[in-house]
Amino acid sequence: MALSEEIRSQGEWLFRWRSYLPLLLAPLLIPAVIQANGTYESSAHEVGEYTGFIISMLGLLVRVITIGHTPARTSGRNANRQIADEVNTTGMYSIVRHPLYLGNYLIGLGVTIVLLVWWLPVIYSLVFWIYYERIMFAEEAFLRGKFGDAYLSWANATPAFWPRFRQWRKSDLPFSWLNAMGREYTGLTVVVLGHCGLETTELLMQDHRIVWEPFYATLLFSGLAVYFTLRHLRRHTSLLKVPGR
Repeated sequence: MALSEEIRSQGEWLFRWRSYLPLLLAPLLIPAVIQANGTYESSAHEVGEYTGFIISMLGLLVRVITIGHTPARTSGRNANRQIADEVNTTGMYSIVRHPLYLGNYLIGLGVTIVLLVWWLPVIYSLVFWIYYERIMFAEEAFLRGKFGDAYLSWANATPAFWPRFRQWRKSDLPFSWLNAMGREYTGLTVVVLGHCGLETTELLMQDHRIVWEPFYATLLFSGLAVYFTLRHLRRHTSLLKVPGR
């Protein structure tokens, strides 16, 4: 098998499991928490906590802006196969070809920064690069085969991962909060559980008991309330279903 075909095959397999395989990195948090133990009361650690949370929220914002402007059957969470009825070229897609994966990277990076253990974000970034590079290769091969020159013309002018902001073009579709909420409540939950879970683990290591800090307790319970509310509305009502989205 040619190397390009092998990478595409790997990417297609990773695409199907992309929502679950990143969880394999979770065990890395254990030695990082142990290494950071004893620094939780420092001002630097507090800066790390809030800096990491802001970066994760920035990643979620990138995803929300992207999803809020995209039409149906594009930029989806489908896992079984690639789906694209058209090539998105405006809005976030005018400055970067894979804005949703950029959002994913920032969400995870924010979690790894919290502990201020240098090797954790480095390993995360390297694994993310190898992992998502194959997924992006497979996606682009699919789009190139389906849309041909129309795709190549856009791809040749648009960076794959790091945005080129001067190329911004207004989206063809208006922003839809209903569409964004209906499709990105899972992303919000990942941010909430990632940061609250890490904070709980830190305090458990330090105090040997569960400690509920007001900020993280509020974030956790409000985040879970939003998740279950939007999940119910998405599955059992048509409130969050926007025609053409």
